[in-house]
Amino acid sequence: MYAKNAWEKYKGDSLDELMKFNEEYKEFISLCKTEREAVQFSVELAEKYGFKELSEYETLKPGDKVYATNREKNICVFIMGEEPLEKGLNVLGAHIDSPRLDIKQNPLYERNGYAMLDTHYYGGIVKYQWVARNLAIHGVLCKKDGITVEVNIGEDLDDPVLCITDLLPHLAADKLSKPAAKTIDGEDLDLTIGHMPLEGEEKDAVKANILKLLKDKYDVEEEDFISAELEIVPAGKARDLGLDRSMIIGYGHDDRVCAYTSLRAILDSTTSKRTICAYLVDKEEVGSIGATGAQSTWYSDVLAEMIAKEGTYNDLKLRRAMSNTRMLSSDVSAGFDPLYPSVFEAKNAAYLGNGITFNKYTGARGKSGCNDTSAEFVRDVRKVMDDNNINYQTAELGRIDVGGGGTIAYIMGNQNMNVLDAGVPVLSMHAPNEVVSKVDVYEAYLAYKAFVKDIQ
Repeated sequence: MYAKNAWEKYKGDSLDELMKFNEEYKEFISLCKTEREAVQFSVELAEKYGFKELSEYETLKPGDKVYATNREKNICVFIMGEEPLEKGLNVLGAHIDSPRLDIKQNPLYERNGYAMLDTHYYGGIVKYQWVARNLAIHGVLCKKDGITVEVNIGEDLDDPVLCITDLLPHLAADKLSKPAAKTIDGEDLDLTIGHMPLEGEEKDAVKANILKLLKDKYDVEEEDFISAELEIVPAGKARDLGLDRSMIIGYGHDDRVCAYTSLRAILDSTTSKRTICAYLVDKEEVGSIGATGAQSTWYSDVLAEMIAKEGTYNDLKLRRAMSNTRMLSSDVSAGFDPLYPSVFEAKNAAYLGNGITFNKYTGARGKSGCNDTSAEFVRDVRKVMDDNNINYQTAELGRIDVGGGGTIAYIMGNQNMNVLDAGVPVLSMHAPNEVVSKVDVYEAYLAYKAFVKDIQ
């Protein structure tokens, strides 16, 4: 159903199922605030559904449930179809990285009696939104002896939290006169992590106390920060928003809301004509680069291995598998915000409550950097949605010459796939706490299930 409010069709048992699904999603987004955590959660869930790692299969046949991971930051899950892979796959592709702060490699210092951690922001954050709020630290410290230490501080109610302090308004006349983008400098996004000196130390005694605490709890040294990946994220769980509990506010809806619904769509599916896949990637927020981004060869490498396990591999089969693939780039869209109507073009905007959003093209200005999907593929997706009673809408990312952005769609389109952007509309995108509608989350899940089952 095009551009219709989706809440109207949910009553009784169907409404209960919608709410139950969103409780499961809230658990995922509360636990999985980094790429590593999302992949670990996905592996554990996939194995509960009977999926096995690709290396465990000598051969592949229809109905086999397969997953593969890459550097603990990518995962693909597949259900093998009745047709050979060279006939193409039905794929859902989402990203599991979100804007945040990363700890630098030499981060710990003491200044004026405070222990501080130096950070470098990741992705398109609004800097002033990250100060004077409860923050947590998630990640790993990799020691020279080969042991990897997992770190999670700030999520348990008994944990301390971290913060970036802000200047009181009484002293902030100069600061507040600056443009919003320059109110907080990137080099000033440093965390306050302690202020108690270590007894007996004379120089940098507060820093020494922090190092002692880290040594006692994690058995790590200061130099272990060099080989660490520590991410600073908002502390606390995702929560219901609104007196009617119709929305969810939390960190990382972009794009873990589409990652979770894509993953569940595959896990909850059965064998079909074509092989189906959820492909969850890293580094989208910084250009999809590197070994774990969508521009990596990892996905085609996995597919090549699967073709070999299916029978006989050759390069032509791999090329055919890629070009015959049908894909939804499962990424969020900007939801129309009634407080800021001037940046949207109302009849081409995504509205919370109207279901999954299709963006035929993204990009900026004259569609620069976009994946402009063919009309024929949009037609085929429309038919699947209508045949399955799915609520959907279409949108652009803001007014022309005001908005702009991109997804992994163009990257997969470069492999000659048919790709359409399709995701959940979000308010306050890239803020530490973003907002989605529960009905859009559930409709996206149903849309993804319908797509992988029915698109040809």
